[in-house]
Amino acid sequence: MKRRNFIRNTAASGIAMAGLGSVVGAAASETVASNSAQFKLKYAPGLGTFRASAGDDPIDNIKFIADQGFTAVFDNGLAWRDPGMQEKIGNELARLGMDLGPFIVYADHGKKYMVTNDQEVKDLLKKKTTEALEVQKRTGAKTGLITPGLYDERMDWDYQTINVIENMRLCCDIAGKTGLELVMEPLNHQVDHPGLFLTKMSQSKMICVAVNHPSCKIVDDFYHQQITEGNLIMNMDLCWDYIGAFHIGDNPGRNEPTTGEINYKNIFKHIYDKGYDGTLCCEHGKSKGGKEGDMALIQAYREVDSFEI
Repeated sequence: MKRRNFIRNTAASGIAMAGLGSVVGAAASETVASNSAQFKLKYAPGLGTFRASAGDDPIDNIKFIADQGFTAVFDNGLAWRDPGMQEKIGNELARLGMDLGPFIVYADHGKKYMVTNDQEVKDLLKKKTTEALEVQKRTGAKTGLITPGLYDERMDWDYQTINVIENMRLCCDIAGKTGLELVMEPLNHQVDHPGLFLTKMSQSKMICVAVNHPSCKIVDDFYHQQITEGNLIMNMDLCWDYIGAFHIGDNPGRNEPTTGEINYKNIFKHIYDKGYDGTLCCEHGKSKGGKEGDMALIQAYREVDSFEI
């Protein structure tokens, strides 16, 4: 084993054990212990994930998340927050050296929009993307999320694909001015989102290749893709150059890792070994309520983060 890997492995093992002890102790005493043992990857809890332990204030949530060893957060609704709060969030993340996962630029799962060649839709997408640049400026966000909406049963599929490509390129031309990446999210249609246009990783990569813009990326949501197509590691590798972020959630149930069928420990080791340095958003619920559920979630991430390096 290389010397630097040996040193890193030894340090990580000690940190992981110390972190797990802190979490278990916190659960046992029903108090929250500070935990500076950082995770190996940038798992990003949502700002409302630990409401039972940290309350409703976003800044208090960020501090709590950092105390538990996480080095990133995400907030789907960041663009809808007051500009003053956006700045506070950005400043606190910068102070703590934490990353911020993708926020929603535009996503409406009940409408047809990007599959159309409609000037009103183009104007809307321009407006939303331009507004996203202001959010980026206030928060330091690197990534925004966008979905193409519903497909049109009366339009040839290939024409819809062409429209999505052209609309996505329009958005990326705006986002690219400040280096904001736009991640498209393929979602499952079997359980949660029937009728959506974008469902598969291969379909998403095809659009990225056609858009041919550095801001055009994919968010690989393991919960959705386990339902849609499986082969999570294979599809991840085939789309690797276009993945801008990950979403986490176990299946069935869409709760924290270890509660379903996905082997997250192996997946996270694979991601780590590939050198990924971006965010992995904890876009899921909790299998238990209250502070007990908060601690169970943290312990689950300690477990799946305990892979050897």
